[in-house]
Amino acid sequence: MLKLDYDVKEINKAIDAVVRKTMTMDLTWDWPCGVAYYGISEAYRVTKNEDYLNFLIKWTDEYIEMGLPSWNVNACAMGHAMFSLYEATGDQKYLDLVMSKIDYLRNRALRFGDNVLQHTVSSNNDFPEQAWADTLFMAAFFMLRVGAKLKDQDLINDALNQYYWHIKYLQDEKTSLWYHGYNNIHKDHMSGFYWGRANAWAAYTMSQVKKNLSDWYLYPPCMDVECAIRDQLAAIKLLQTENGLWRTILDDEEAYEEVSASCGIAAAMIENKNPLHAKYVQKALKGILENISEDGRVLNVSGGTAVMKDREGYRGVPKEWIQGWGQGLALAFLTAILDQKKD
Repeated sequence: MLKLDYDVKEINKAIDAVVRKTMTMDLTWDWPCGVAYYGISEAYRVTKNEDYLNFLIKWTDEYIEMGLPSWNVNACAMGHAMFSLYEATGDQKYLDLVMSKIDYLRNRALRFGDNVLQHTVSSNNDFPEQAWADTLFMAAFFMLRVGAKLKDQDLINDALNQYYWHIKYLQDEKTSLWYHGYNNIHKDHMSGFYWGRANAWAAYTMSQVKKNLSDWYLYPPCMDVECAIRDQLAAIKLLQTENGLWRTILDDEEAYEEVSASCGIAAAMIENKNPLHAKYVQKALKGILENISEDGRVLNVSGGTAVMKDREGYRGVPKEWIQGWGQGLALAFLTAILDQKKD
């Protein structure tokens, strides 16, 4: 457990405000909703507030009646909340949805190289032979959760294979920071920037491996995960701003501070349990709370971001709007603070 100074009531109040604001958003069955509702499901798991669970049940059941979209890698992010609903209720229909997504990832999702999931955002071949850090949250972490719970060794191995190759493709050996994407056709990182939220996707999902896989030490790829997150967080802590945040391009002092990345990175530090990171988490807590409005809107969250062509592309992504991933990653951070007291 990290030694942190905080007011439990203040954290619970912030969680409740963010959850209730998120409930007012007209989110559809896609990755923004997937990340947002992962956050709500984590809030339910930690606080046991039945309002949060009942909201997820009502929303999901209504959406099932309306009809569900086809799957892609990004849409599989919704599997997190569905799996949490199954764990909370035992209702088979939620597990059926989970397994439908798992079946897609196993048997129909586009792959390249050593069985690596290609990042897709629609039913099209969106980004041929490209690996994005986003895929670790939307698919690999989801697969790991399900595989560990159901004791499906093939699924666990597939999930860890995704971690392994995304580390190999995206983590810079020199800096230990992560690139946003990798193009296997051209064997390059395209524009080659250390995008903040990409590093958050990587750090947060890697921090969840030990938490979800009790015998992680028996899987060789987990050794790569352990070293990758160790080196990444050692490097990334040095790029924290005076406000306790991280920038949308981590090593660009002229890039704006971005709160969703900051939440994911700080949450990863908590989950990774290195006591040397406590002071960085403490600083991040202040900065993040200052970016949550009284009515629960998480502020200064960058919009949806493809692998942009240049530095100005990343700098120019707007940050004035409420976003599902900002809400969800803030909840992941705030719940991690409360959850770590149980360790």
